[in-house]
Amino acid sequence: MEIGSFLAFVVLVAAVIFVFKSVYQVPQQSAFVVERLGKYDHIMQPGLTFVMPFIERVAYRHSLKEVPLDVPSQICITKDNTQLQVDGVLYFQVTDPYAASYGSSNYVAAITQLAQTSLRSVIGKMELDKTFEGRDDINRHVIEAIDAAALGWGVKVLRYEIKDLTPPKEILHAMQAQITAEREKRALIAASEGRKQEQINIATGEREAQIQKSEGEMQAAINRAQGQASAILAIAEASAEAIRKTAAAIREPGGEAAVNLKVAEQYVGAFSNLARTTNAMIIPSNMADISSLIATAMTVVKQEKR
Repeated sequence: MEIGSFLAFVVLVAAVIFVFKSVYQVPQQSAFVVERLGKYDHIMQPGLTFVMPFIERVAYRHSLKEVPLDVPSQICITKDNTQLQVDGVLYFQVTDPYAASYGSSNYVAAITQLAQTSLRSVIGKMELDKTFEGRDDINRHVIEAIDAAALGWGVKVLRYEIKDLTPPKEILHAMQAQITAEREKRALIAASEGRKQEQINIATGEREAQIQKSEGEMQAAINRAQGQASAILAIAEASAEAIRKTAAAIREPGGEAAVNLKVAEQYVGAFSNLARTTNAMIIPSNMADISSLIATAMTVVKQEKR
């Protein structure tokens, strides 16, 4: 009985081992490479799969997902002989499980080393200032260099991104000084442009003020001239009207006698004014001059009547 139980136990253990060795559950986005007697046989697809124990074995297990890989930091020399510490991250994906198993002993280490050498080669062709501006170009060149070689390893390089570019401290200080100088230069230029615009605005304002002032003075002069012309015209019209009325009054009965009397009064008044301005008494040498003066004035009036 004990021997039978032992044999049954051995058979049970062997069956469990057989089942454990023959049944595999392959996860989604994974691929298992199966070898039969040490030789490649087939690739197990996702799901529940069976192999023959002790004859077939799962030699390699690959994930078909996109994998991020940190590329170790390294020192690169630029075209202008400046040391630059660079590190990045590489994204790749296994596309051919067979080539990934037998194309390289360690495809991860292979693409890491290739990424570093490609990065040194690309940066060695660029000057320091261009490396900061041309990250996209660096990433693209590194991907092109790695992808061509990684196809034989069953790996597809999807992206490469530079995480950090660190120049030496001396270069950093020089760059900071250059940036500070550029900012100060832009500030001075902006201030000078502001002062220039201010002077332009002031000159423009003064010019417009002078124009407005001159136009105002011109209009004032025009208005004064027009006012003086109107005043002269009004005086002339008033004088003409007075003359017309005087002439009309002369034509009336008794008008000539009134004119004679007015002229005589003015003549006598003129001599009277002369007498007041001096101690000497001035009298006409010929008193008949008054009569002749009146006769002359009346002659002019009569001619005007005609």
